[in-house]
Amino acid sequence: MSETPYPLGLRLAGLRVVVVGGGTVATRRVPALLDAGADVLLVAPELTPALRAHVDAGRLRWAARRFAPEDLDGAWLVQVAVDDPSAAASVSAAAAERRIFCVRADDRTAATAWTPAVTRHGPVTVAVLGGGDPRRAMSVRDAVRELLAARAGFEPVAEPDAPRRSAGGPAGRVALVGAGPGDPELITVKGWRLLTEADVVVADRLVPGLLLDELRADVELVDASKIPYGPARAQEEINRILVDRARAGAFVVRLKGGDPYVFGRGGEELLACAEAGVPVTVVPGVTSSIAAPAAAGIPVTHRAVAHEFTVVSGHLAPDSPASLVRWDALAGLRGTLVILMGLKNLAGITATLLAHGRRPDTPAAVVQEATTGSQRVLRSTLANVAADATTANLRPPAVVVIGNVVDALVV
Repeated sequence: MSETPYPLGLRLAGLRVVVVGGGTVATRRVPALLDAGADVLLVAPELTPALRAHVDAGRLRWAARRFAPEDLDGAWLVQVAVDDPSAAASVSAAAAERRIFCVRADDRTAATAWTPAVTRHGPVTVAVLGGGDPRRAMSVRDAVRELLAARAGFEPVAEPDAPRRSAGGPAGRVALVGAGPGDPELITVKGWRLLTEADVVVADRLVPGLLLDELRADVELVDASKIPYGPARAQEEINRILVDRARAGAFVVRLKGGDPYVFGRGGEELLACAEAGVPVTVVPGVTSSIAAPAAAGIPVTHRAVAHEFTVVSGHLAPDSPASLVRWDALAGLRGTLVILMGLKNLAGITATLLAHGRRPDTPAAVVQEATTGSQRVLRSTLANVAADATTANLRPPAVVVIGNVVDALVV
């Protein structure tokens, strides 16, 4: 007699969920748990940079060691994301003893719960269980998502003349896809479709985690997280991965936060692929330079207020010899100034703008983690915004907006 799973929606807000393992599987599963409001405890000696970013942001707790049975005390659910069958079995045994449902990434038959293939469309969440076959579940899930998108007026569009694998040999390709500013629904329809077709996904830290949760089980996920001022995989290594996987016949999606070409180094990746003879498709994304202010109620242009806006990178201090930004010239502009990656150097940036004539009472704002459930908005003035951001304990990713548009829609 076949065993039929009983479908159930778990309300995990405020409830402890233990995740054992800190690799790519955990990287894919944790965002959905956080989105559900779970109190996540991550148990693993080491973490991927993407998971470490969640820890640094205070979204979850990390026990930097191997699993111990008492880790499950008070837990409602445990997800095992390790490759070692013996270690996974020990977690299953501890969960069974405490009557806690256990999801096993290494062996679905040994699990007491399965994670379904999921698609989200506004307030609607569709979860598909394929009788233990992840490919079947993903196929049905994708069909449902396309149906929901079509009902909203978005028909899937076929990629013209896209190289595919064939019996005659590999025909790999790369797509540079902008994932948008943070909300997973702000990826373009084309970007999402290519993501569902990918064999390999090379993802940055700033991509929406829920998009990774929707990948097929057999997709190779490469974590190329670039945590600001922390550990990062060299760009040359990322280029090599894109080229090598494509030459082996895979369809590789390079998933990047925002837009691939707005301080995303997408141009370097395209050149590396072009030099290697690898076909590349570029899918623009919604850039945070416009989306973050918009999500905070700030238009970057507004009639009779600002007829121009300038986007600059603030990852280098204004007095750095390597900086290409003319802060003295920017101080004289009358329009909106949008600064990406500038939170660490905000005190130096504002001091430089003030020294070159920008008014101290110029409205300024900082938007942290725009378009996500963790979005925070701080409004201040050019003279005070750096100190206010420090007092408020704002953290990256954050977008700084300077100009009269900050107050244009305040009522």
